[in-house]
Amino acid sequence: MTILITGATGTVSREVLRALAGRQPVRALVRDAQRAPDLDGVDVAVGDLDRPATLASAFDGVTTLWLLTPMGPLAPSQSMNAVWAARQAGVRHIVRLSAIGAAHDAPTRNGRLHALSDAELQHSGIPWTILRPSHFMQNLLGAVTGDQLFGLLGESRAGLIDARDIAAAGAEILAEPEAHEGRIYTPTGPESISLHQVAEEAARVLGRPVRYAAQTPERTHDTLRAAGLDAWTAEALTEYRVAYGSGWGDFTNDHVERIVGRPPRRFAEFARDHREQLAGA
Repeated sequence: MTILITGATGTVSREVLRALAGRQPVRALVRDAQRAPDLDGVDVAVGDLDRPATLASAFDGVTTLWLLTPMGPLAPSQSMNAVWAARQAGVRHIVRLSAIGAAHDAPTRNGRLHALSDAELQHSGIPWTILRPSHFMQNLLGAVTGDQLFGLLGESRAGLIDARDIAAAGAEILAEPEAHEGRIYTPTGPESISLHQVAEEAARVLGRPVRYAAQTPERTHDTLRAAGLDAWTAEALTEYRVAYGSGWGDFTNDHVERIVGRPPRRFAEFARDHREQLAGA
């Protein structure tokens, strides 16, 4: 009953691996074996979702797949290659990490791209579960520069979620997928908060003033480009700035607690746990 974890070097998938290691057979898919997570009880397979011919051995013997693709214009192709490899290997269930608000009419190109991959999975003939989590708290790591906080919410609020809670939900579903077949979850944190509140909490844990001033979408784009992001990613994240700024993410639910059996973490706990990582260079 082997579980294959894609995106194994990423934030959420690493936590999924930690949650499953030693619990049942688990395999990490990586493009570079030297970058594989060093976790006891985790097998490593080398393969590339952009190169279908490299996937057969990685998927051999896999019964359940955690499918995560990085944000980018090629994400539907990568997801398609994974689903095809899963079909060829006889995978029995796929748990896919999608994106908040994924839909064909989503206000972000990332949401529209995820909608394509969600639809393909739903019509693949393989039992599935889809997670569409809210804005990650981890997106705020390194967001404090000097006394200023940078973020994508504008003056609105969002049900920020710790990626560790997304991973905990994913691990529970992967361990017992039949109970979640055909379901779409939208994991959020326990509170919908503003970046002004985030700045206040960051100030408490850092022991110095931190302020948030919302940037216009145009200024957000310029800041992202100046930080070194490529044009496509900067534009896609600016679309999220517009969407979140309209109140698009201002909601919470009990999906994490229903799956995991405990409430998700509040931002105050996340900030304490990541004190050293909140501040940028």
